[in-house]
Amino acid sequence: MNQAYWPGLVAVLVLYVLIFAVGVWAGRKNDASGGVEDMLLAGRKLPLWVGLLTMTATWVGGGYINGTAQATYESGVLWGAQAGMGYALSLLVGGLVYAGVMRRHGFTTLVDPLEDRYGPVAALILMVPAVFAELCWSAAILVALGSTVHAILGFDSLATAIAVSAGVAIAYTVFGGLRAVAYTDVVQMFLIVLGLAVAVPSAVSVVGGWGALAQAGIGDAGLSDPHTALFYGDYLLLFVLGGIPWNVYFQRVLSAPDVRSARLLSFGAGALCLVAAVPPILLGLVARSLDWQVVAGPEIAAQVAAHPSEVLAWLLRSAVSPWVGVVGLGAVSAAVMSSVDSSMLSAASLVGWNGYRRVLAPQASDAQVMRVIQGLIVVLGVAATGIALTVQSIADLWYLCGDIVYCALFPQLTLALFDPKVNRTGALAGLAVAAFLRMGGGVSVFGIPAFLFAQPVPDVDFPFRTLAMLAGLVTAVVVSRLSATYDPPRALREPLVEAAA
Repeated sequence: MNQAYWPGLVAVLVLYVLIFAVGVWAGRKNDASGGVEDMLLAGRKLPLWVGLLTMTATWVGGGYINGTAQATYESGVLWGAQAGMGYALSLLVGGLVYAGVMRRHGFTTLVDPLEDRYGPVAALILMVPAVFAELCWSAAILVALGSTVHAILGFDSLATAIAVSAGVAIAYTVFGGLRAVAYTDVVQMFLIVLGLAVAVPSAVSVVGGWGALAQAGIGDAGLSDPHTALFYGDYLLLFVLGGIPWNVYFQRVLSAPDVRSARLLSFGAGALCLVAAVPPILLGLVARSLDWQVVAGPEIAAQVAAHPSEVLAWLLRSAVSPWVGVVGLGAVSAAVMSSVDSSMLSAASLVGWNGYRRVLAPQASDAQVMRVIQGLIVVLGVAATGIALTVQSIADLWYLCGDIVYCALFPQLTLALFDPKVNRTGALAGLAVAAFLRMGGGVSVFGIPAFLFAQPVPDVDFPFRTLAMLAGLVTAVVVSRLSATYDPPRALREPLVEAAA
């Protein structure tokens, strides 16, 4: 049994109390007359600097930091940097192409344009992968938290660490909505920067300084093998284009006071996300260069080898001075909390707004809708916690949620916003084709074998994810035009005058 690391435990408990207090304080700033829009979008009055920090903190979460460190430790810098580059480019493309039109039309969620263009039934069908992706994202974040706090509390405490942390995030998110999430993100972003700034130099000194780290190289980095390059490009596109159709992203875009602010916060967050990838890459390289048997002992070396998702936590626990480890573990815990609350609110917003308000109970009052969304935050938070306890791999969950939105949602959102001839029949046909092709590559997380390809998913170098996405997009375009006579295309709602000005 691993002994509790009391300085780290105290630091994490203090962090949770601080975050909860800030969330409650921010929730009191909600305008009671603002109704659902104030809860979900902070009344579309979120200051630009707050929006920039909450957007960055949402992406730079525990999955981002722990997953980047894990990928670098296992496969080298190019694989470790893949998600950071991908999400930074994703936010750039989102700001250039998608943020303006979404804010200009005054949508409330990601599913609103799908409902306008395809109708409520098709929108509900498309909402399912959007919500499931958010749950997988939340689960990945909670696994990252478990791997961090696990190093503090002991080997047998993973479930407790995940459950307690999820409970804290659920509590202040229920109370304060997006405003509570955004202002806690500001605090968490400060803690992330402080913690990583302290941890990196200390960790690098353990392996002999920057020169020694540079001499150790960047790992098995080369992409000269065309198969490896193709596989890498498939995943990079998944991060870039699959990073756009997320309600958690558009919730920040749509909370901006105008189109210009929506674009600026997307551009700024993209730049910050790229910078934020550097510290976990460096820490992953340090972990890759360490002799764990010597530094941490055979028990922890075996734990790291068996569970590489915990490599960052054990690096901060075992290879640096205690106070640096405490600050670093606090930073990773803050990163986890900054994303899990956003994802839970996002998933609940989709179900509560597009499922309950728009379809099941269009006459419901704002108070009723808010109560439903608050209940959904609890229910979906528990569901994400269950997934986290079942699939205890950050990387697997991270890639899975990217797969879902890349193949299923990116084509349909893009066509809904920019192709006036697309219709419900085409959208559903495209979704079916994309889902079939993607499932044909197998889903290792759930033990689903590949049935269209000869090899299991980890060894497939054919870019079947991109094939599935493109096939779904082309199918939707073609079928929409062939079926236009009996299924006329629907128009998007008129742009808001004040947002377009």
